[in-house]
Amino acid sequence: MAGEPKKRFRFGVFEADARSGELRKSGVRLRLQEQPFQVLLVLLERSGEVIGREELRQRLWPADTFVDFDHSLNTVINKLREVLGDSASNPRFIETLAKRGYRFLLPVELVTDGGAAEKPVADAKRAVAPSDSLLTSPEELPVVPHGYVRVLFLLLQIMYLSFYIAALARLPAVEQLLDREFRMADGITIILIASAALGIPIRLYLLSAVSFDIKDLSRKFLKLFPATFLLDLLWALSPFLLAPQIGLGLALGITAALIYLPFAQRTLVLMRERSAISGRG
Repeated sequence: MAGEPKKRFRFGVFEADARSGELRKSGVRLRLQEQPFQVLLVLLERSGEVIGREELRQRLWPADTFVDFDHSLNTVINKLREVLGDSASNPRFIETLAKRGYRFLLPVELVTDGGAAEKPVADAKRAVAPSDSLLTSPEELPVVPHGYVRVLFLLLQIMYLSFYIAALARLPAVEQLLDREFRMADGITIILIASAALGIPIRLYLLSAVSFDIKDLSRKFLKLFPATFLLDLLWALSPFLLAPQIGLGLALGITAALIYLPFAQRTLVLMRERSAISGRG
C-alpha cells in the first residue's frame, strides 16, 4: 500500500531496508544476494531468539524444492557473515548454536521513514539487551573454545592456591617481616591465616567444578563473587609486604594486576557458559 511505512532495521552502523532489499553500512550500499538478505531479515526481526535451521529452510526454499539444504544454508550464512565482516569462531553479529540454529547478537532498532529509531526490536528482557551494569554480561563476550577458557581459569585458581600455601608455609618469616617493617605483625597475621583458611577450600571447589564441568557453575560463581572479590582484593595487597625488596613501584604494579584478576575470573566463567551454549568444546 502507498501509505505503508518502510520497514528498516538498524544495528550498529548497518541498516537493512526490507522493502527495497538493500543493506547499507554507514550509508553505503553493500552487495548482498536475495537469500542471505532474507535470512538477515529473519534474524533481525527476532533478534536475541534462536532461529532454527528448519525454519530458515521453509523461508528460503519451498517444500517441493530439491536442494542440499545443509550445505546451501551454510553457504548462505557464510555469505552473510562475509558482508557483515563477521566470524563464526568469534561472532559479533550471528551466533551459531550447534544443532539448533542461529541467533542475532546485537540490539536491533526499527527505523521510521524519518530516520528516527522507534524502539528496539528485541525485548529488554532478552539476552542481547544492553546492560546498565559496568560489569561484562555474557552476551557481550565472544564465543571462545571451552578448553582455552578452562585452562586459563584453572591456572588462576592454582596461582591463588599457591599464594595461600606459600604464605602459610613461611608464616614465621612473614611474621618477622611484618614486625620489622610495619610493627603490627599480630593483627595482619591473623587476617592472613583466616583469609588463607577461607580461600583454600574456595579455590579447591572452583578447581574441581571446572575440571569436572559442573553444571550451572556460572550462577554459583556469581553468588560467590562478592566474597571472592573481597578475598582477592585483600591478597592483592600482599606485594607491598615485599616492597622493601622489590621496590614500591613494582609492588604497586603487581597489586594493580592482581586487583584485575577477580574480574578476569568472572569473565572466564561467563565465557565458559557461552561456549557451552554454543556447543563449542
